[in-house]
Amino acid sequence: MNFPEGLFGHGWSLWAFLPLAIVWLWCLRTAPWRRLADSRQLNVWLGSVVVLMLVWSMKAGVRPGLNLHLLGATALTLMFGRQLAILGLSVVMAAVTLNGAAGWEPYALNVLVTAVFPSVAAHALLRVVERYLPANFFCYIFCAAFFGAAIAVVATGLLASLVLWLAGVYTAEMLVNDYLPYYTLLGFAEAWLNGAAITLMVVYYPDWVGSFDDRRYFFKR
Repeated sequence: MNFPEGLFGHGWSLWAFLPLAIVWLWCLRTAPWRRLADSRQLNVWLGSVVVLMLVWSMKAGVRPGLNLHLLGATALTLMFGRQLAILGLSVVMAAVTLNGAAGWEPYALNVLVTAVFPSVAAHALLRVVERYLPANFFCYIFCAAFFGAAIAVVATGLLASLVLWLAGVYTAEMLVNDYLPYYTLLGFAEAWLNGAAITLMVVYYPDWVGSFDDRRYFFKR
């Protein structure tokens, strides 16, 4: 899922910095910075970033650009919103790149695919749950946290495969047969871990999960 150096042409790698710069500017201007003014919330955000650095360092793959690892984007989005999730995952990608697991030239492309897209997807799925499903605790956990994580990971795999195919790195047949099927398993694992983590935080540390409103799910009239 992390693209290494030399996998794409210079055009793909360099042009990706333009939309990423726009996304970063939007995040910096609209992120809920007041929340991080609380030292406890800041520590949770920084701790989550460090944990994801370790998670992203543990990956499996057989060919360049065809590695798999858990994302954690849905959890971070549900906890802090898409802007802070994107910024946090950008830091995670920088650390992973510095560690040699990805290349600096395709850094922007990596962030767009594995940080921006899944965070936006997780936020969109949360909005769908809030708008169309009952204000029920189990709807939040199973649909937004559990299935939301699985859908975000599988969709990210589809996007990564599309980018690899459009860039002419791998054939569509090889990607469909040898790469995409594993995202189903990865999505299942991500769903369980994300659902369990969000459930535990909602029960014991509800203030860590910014998208969870106890007045909506527990004290509604």
